[in-house]
Amino acid sequence: ARGPSTFIPLGEIPQEGGESSLHHLLGAFVSAGRVDHVAMVMGLHPQYLSSFWKTQYLLLRMDGPLPYHKRHYIAIMAAARHRCSYLVGLHMGEFLQVGGNPAWLQGLHCAPQKLRNLNEINKLLAHRPWLITKEHIEALLKPGEDSWSLAELVQALVLLTHYHSLASFVFGCGIKPEEDQDVESNCWAPSPHSDSSPASDDTMGGSGGTDAMQELEVLMERMKLLQENQLEEDGVTQEEMATRFELEKTESLLVPSSDILDPSLQSNIRCFLEDPEFGYKDFTRRGEQAPPTFRAQ
Repeated sequence: ARGPSTFIPLGEIPQEGGESSLHHLLGAFVSAGRVDHVAMVMGLHPQYLSSFWKTQYLLLRMDGPLPYHKRHYIAIMAAARHRCSYLVGLHMGEFLQVGGNPAWLQGLHCAPQKLRNLNEINKLLAHRPWLITKEHIEALLKPGEDSWSLAELVQALVLLTHYHSLASFVFGCGIKPEEDQDVESNCWAPSPHSDSSPASDDTMGGSGGTDAMQELEVLMERMKLLQENQLEEDGVTQEEMATRFELEKTESLLVPSSDILDPSLQSNIRCFLEDPEFGYKDFTRRGEQAPPTFRAQ
């Protein structure tokens, strides 16, 4: 119940007074204005924390083509795609601290069109990056009132991917809201289709267990059909059946119905999402034409 992480006991988290990670935590404090929960948990690996904060400092606070408030708004857009309310709340505060327009925080529809134009590539980078083509880049660079320069776009794309990744770290380590964050509005499940968040049991009013049971029943039905089909087929080896079982299990977990949205998705996240139903879809399903992918080997 105490500490920055749901999964890690408070006694294992490096404190500001600890000798081993004091230097790195102080560096994080200087660059961010405080030692947040991400830094405290990451302090378990001081060298990694040092590299992380140098990168974050360069992205958010050093010279670059994008003004500071737009950098934080892009971070909000990226975190919202993964329903990471911890990062959304954190950067809403940072956005205001560096002089951002409070009206923009009412939702993506209140932001300038130039930022809204990032929505398409943001959702693709977050969920199906293999679908991005040169046309997506060309559309953003096309001359016009709301066009991006190449330097601006590069920084924006790095920010998007950085915060997509950081959202995974926040969920994977069970990072809890800061004391000055609104817990009621900021501690929500990571995905409209996932019960894996440590907060999901509380925030979904206990419905997470019911959903999991329903998914399990559907999966068992699919497994039963596979076994029945095996009896009708000749020459199907045990290894092939095991492979099919794994495929069914994976697809059941990773490719849920895209028309079901988590009712607990708060307005402070939903307002930054356009096309909220868009999510991950397996691109290697058997029997379907897979999109072309770039391979470097």
